[in-house]
Amino acid sequence: MSPEILPLPKILDPRGNLTFIENGAQIPFDIRRAYWIYDVPAGEERHGHAFRSSSELIVALSGSFDVVTDSGDGEVRTHLGRSFYGLHVPPMTWRRIDNFSTNSVALVLSSTCYDEGDYIRDREQWLRLLQAGSAGGDTPQPVERDYDFNRRNLLDECRIVELSRHRHPNGSLTVVDNADSMFPVRRVFYLYDVPGDSERGGHSHFKARELIIAASGSFDVTLTDGVDERKFSLNRPYKALYIPNGIWRSLDNFSSGSVSLVLTSELYSEEDYCRSMSRYKELYKPLL
Repeated sequence: MSPEILPLPKILDPRGNLTFIENGAQIPFDIRRAYWIYDVPAGEERHGHAFRSSSELIVALSGSFDVVTDSGDGEVRTHLGRSFYGLHVPPMTWRRIDNFSTNSVALVLSSTCYDEGDYIRDREQWLRLLQAGSAGGDTPQPVERDYDFNRRNLLDECRIVELSRHRHPNGSLTVVDNADSMFPVRRVFYLYDVPGDSERGGHSHFKARELIIAASGSFDVTLTDGVDERKFSLNRPYKALYIPNGIWRSLDNFSSGSVSLVLTSELYSEEDYCRSMSRYKELYKPLL
């Protein structure tokens, strides 16, 4: 199997556009790990490697860059510069990323949790394994967890979470891995092209829990439990706002070029949304 460009949904909205990626739909694998690369100096590249068993989807959340891939029959250079396209990179494909534009952000979704043994960092070793027709090693098993979605979540449970930040001379990397995250990530979506005077959100979820990250730029998130209210300002790609189920949220004060990246625990279901504030207060008032 060779790398291929996959079109992703683009939901047009005058308040800003939205693209989503979820298990069993837009990509040929389930999401086990999400990471994003940012602060890459001009002229730098992310060094090449291959995976024995991991598949990846690489998306330009902001700016642009090139992905150079090799499936064993020569290098192919693919330019990514649109948030509604992603490059699917199958296992045993050598790849590197270069030609980053200013303020670019690369989102990578992976089919496996982190396992150093899955990496092949030596190109000669990769070629030998490719010619032998064997990657070796075992495929990491999915990590699943059970959560109680029926209890009432108070506003105090919402908080800023400091995510891992791996700094390198060729850029920083932040990762959320299902093996140790607050919930299994099953859906990823992001807002972009948002006018500065727009407001997004305006709903709550019955089941879904979310991490919201300012992958680029900044914006504010206002949360309420129907009585109390709290505002959070997001402006760092390594800090996430954790929102449990049952909390109303709205987003505003977007800076120019901002991208709101959201990792969520549930696949899309309109039944999981409460979009009326009056209905929200009616449902949750007895629990406050």
